[in-house]
Amino acid sequence: MVVSKTELFEETLQEKANLFKALSHPARLQILQFLAQTKNCISGDISEELPLSRTTVNQHLKELKDAGLIKGHIEGAKMKYCLDGEKVKEMKNLLSSFLEEIQIPEDFICK
Repeated sequence: MVVSKTELFEETLQEKANLFKALSHPARLQILQFLAQTKNCISGDISEELPLSRTTVNQHLKELKDAGLIKGHIEGAKMKYCLDGEKVKEMKNLLSSFLEEIQIPEDFICK
């Protein structure tokens, strides 16, 4: 049986990595910022807000949906996108706690 190398790590690390991966592209960060700034759900074409093709934006939206950071559902002939506030809070807490875990001491010197 073939095992993915990521499966060799703790499940919590895998979950963090998958969530943090969703933040690994500037387009996804801009989509999250845009949805947060609008403070409500957006109907229509988010690609009008980004310097990318509609197909590329849709791929980034899929990554964000797969990570659970945004929700998307069909409303009439358009797609409606919203931030998932609970998942965003969870991600914020996970990122904060992870950064605390790897905090470097003040007197640390790398040679």
